Amino acid sequence: MEGIVECVPNFSEGRNPIVIKEITGAIEAAAEVRLLDVDPGEKTNRTVVTFIGSPEAVEEAAFQGVRRAAKVIDMAKHRGEHPRMGATDVLPLVPVAGVTMDECVEMARRLGKRIGEELEIPVYLYEHAAARPERRNLARIRSGEYEGLQEKLQDPAWAPDFGPATFNARAGATAVGAREFLIAYNINLNSTDRRYANDIGYVLRERGRWKRRGNTDPFYYKGEVVDFPGDGTYPCGPCEFVASSFQELKEHYALIHGGDLRARYESLDMDPDDPRGHVFTDGLFREVKAIGWVIDEYKRAQISMNLTNFKVSPPHEVLEAAREEARKRGIVITGSEIVGLIPWEAIQGAGRFYRRRMMKSTGIPVPDLVETAVQSMGLRDVAPFEPEEKILALPKVEGPLAQKTTYDFVDEVSRDTPAPGGGSVAALAGALGAALGGMVANLSIGKGEYDDRYEELCALAEGAQELKDALVRGVDEDTQAFDAVIAGMRMPQDTPEEQAARAEAIQEGYKAATRVPLATVEQCRDALKLCLEMAQMAPEDMMSDVGMGALAARAGLVGAAYNVRINLKSISDEAFRKEMRDELKELLKEGEGLAREVEALMEKSLSPTMREKPGASAPGGIGRAPAGAQGGCHRQRSSID
Repeated sequence: MEGIVECVPNFSEGRNPIVIKEITGAIEAAAEVRLLDVDPGEKTNRTVVTFIGSPEAVEEAAFQGVRRAAKVIDMAKHRGEHPRMGATDVLPLVPVAGVTMDECVEMARRLGKRIGEELEIPVYLYEHAAARPERRNLARIRSGEYEGLQEKLQDPAWAPDFGPATFNARAGATAVGAREFLIAYNINLNSTDRRYANDIGYVLRERGRWKRRGNTDPFYYKGEVVDFPGDGTYPCGPCEFVASSFQELKEHYALIHGGDLRARYESLDMDPDDPRGHVFTDGLFREVKAIGWVIDEYKRAQISMNLTNFKVSPPHEVLEAAREEARKRGIVITGSEIVGLIPWEAIQGAGRFYRRRMMKSTGIPVPDLVETAVQSMGLRDVAPFEPEEKILALPKVEGPLAQKTTYDFVDEVSRDTPAPGGGSVAALAGALGAALGGMVANLSIGKGEYDDRYEELCALAEGAQELKDALVRGVDEDTQAFDAVIAGMRMPQDTPEEQAARAEAIQEGYKAATRVPLATVEQCRDALKLCLEMAQMAPEDMMSDVGMGALAARAGLVGAAYNVRINLKSISDEAFRKEMRDELKELLKEGEGLAREVEALMEKSLSPTMREKPGASAPGGIGRAPAGAQGGCHRQRSSID
């Protein structure tokens, strides 16, 4: 896989579309990168641009974007709500696929050096690329903002990592870094009071807030700030404990609050051995930065956050904590907003979280899970949210065969062309088998008698969706499997050397073409496992669906095996042939055994000795419509009690 890097530069212009277009045009013209998102903010006067590409392409495109921004943005005239210190304020590089964080660090350092030397812009390295531990934190680097930059550059301690230590009045300074995926996430309040947004945001963020006493309920900011008294005592931030020494406080903090107090104080720029000034309470979430602001165009206050590691602090968990804090204060959270992109993994986690709260299945199709997350988090509250544009790595099937209607696909199979053929049909059969198994799992969830098996059924339904999607992709993959063989056949063969190269390419193509249907065999085996698990617990009147699923999966299993065997006839590598045959034999043996077990359970369920009662529901089942009932539905949905 070719390496993919994401770059998310923030430019200090959000109001002039011509200027923004000049910058994004320079990025796209520089190299083969894909521009994913351009998100301007009028109030913040800032635009977040997101693009991806190979490391080399991203590095060049980023440099050209910085160059153009330095020409078209004058920081001396810039005003906006968001902290900033330069025309290109911050430029992070994020590993997406096939690239390590260390490689992104090297990219950041090369890029920072080039910006500093060629454009004469002071550059500070941050996060993973930081050359000094104290510069990892972007907020610390940006403290004082553009207005304080000239004085800051005169301090040797704040000499830039690259570029001149002189004030560039037009371009300011730029922070270049390498980091994990950052989600820019805003939570919307039914208020235009910035203090309310701050009051909640300070509770959520890792930095926490000043400790207060007195009139703190419901609005903490109204209380009296607690300072270190300077009398040899040390108040604890999160609780009312007061220690007689820093060591005693450190031990208390580790035992009761589970943290390293020295590291905590150092992160706050406090001297642990002689703390002075305000005492800080802890925030609820790690890897979260938050501040309150008011967006006039939305007519509301927002808690503006950077989730710097969504795997540590997922957005839906932060949102639910904000909702609880808002409730205490009589405030309503009306929804939330994603600025830029959000990874599929984060949306998937949110969708599953809210489905679990409803005791509904988490194993549903990707579009349905996305819609659950979008609605539950109110992601369309203040701005459009188009999943295809906003979700990075959103799973989807894009093959030309998979996108056809059922009728068109069947027509395509029937034509006088070799593809799509049996391999594609085998993959589709397996997908239908997995889908039927997942359907029965989903229909069982929510029925009272299955409540104690909720987690088990969700796991089965999730597995069914993954199998179904993989097998649907296999419909096109099987047709494409012979591309390498055809390419080999088209190679020149005028000389012995060319003939040898052509023969080797064709053999490698056949090997690749053999592995594709073998993967289908394995997936169909897994679909049969799923069907067996459902047959062992399914309501009696859904056994026909499970049985049909197993039959479809078995058809895919055997059909794909035919393709493996016929492809092996064209391969001369005996060791490879033996390896494939041995693997195929085991998969077929296991798959056929699973199919027989499902069939036995089906026969037992359909046996005439089983009590039959036309029109009645079997225990745990969904009622069948009596013969002659109106509507002609195969299955009548049970009503809510």
